Amino acid sequence: MLAVAMGILLYMGGGTEYLLLMLIFFVLAVFVTRYEHQAKRELGLYEHERGWENVLSNGFLPIVLAIFHTSVGVGAYIGALAAITADKFSSELGVLSGNARMLPYFTPVKPGKSGAVSTLGLLEAVVGALLLGIGAWLLFKITLIQVLYIGMAGFAGSLVDSIFGIFEERGIGTKGTTNFFCSLTGAVLGYFLIPVM
Repeated sequence: MLAVAMGILLYMGGGTEYLLLMLIFFVLAVFVTRYEHQAKRELGLYEHERGWENVLSNGFLPIVLAIFHTSVGVGAYIGALAAITADKFSSELGVLSGNARMLPYFTPVKPGKSGAVSTLGLLEAVVGALLLGIGAWLLFKITLIQVLYIGMAGFAGSLVDSIFGIFEERGIGTKGTTNFFCSLTGAVLGYFLIPVM
């Protein structure tokens, strides 16, 4: 119900293109969540359903940016979605690599731990951000070089997510606050990398 309400707000605030880009994120997120779901289930890392906190922490900032798009431009919105897409790809596919290292000292840990990274996860973060960027290219007519910028913004957001995950593991903050700062990083970089349209 919260996702539907947020979708309505998104459409009213930004319009069809903004809603469609969010739907692209949703489709990509569902795909990577269900990919190799049995292997993730055996690892105890499969999360098929998300609670309202997850929906809110990922969707709140993009909706605000869509509502105020005439002031902040489309880049911030695209950047925020690229960051949460990159994080989704990194976390859902990175755990399949079988190894992970905990920031900041890169000590080996079990995959799926907040604050941990893997080579596969980092690569998949770039892929996810670029796929979202291609969706933005189709919907908002940004340039191909701006798609690359969005890829960088999304990747940076996923790194920030991992950094805040370190604090989360120590009881400072929650997955919701980590997700918010991830999307905020993408939004700030997207704002500066893509001029107001």
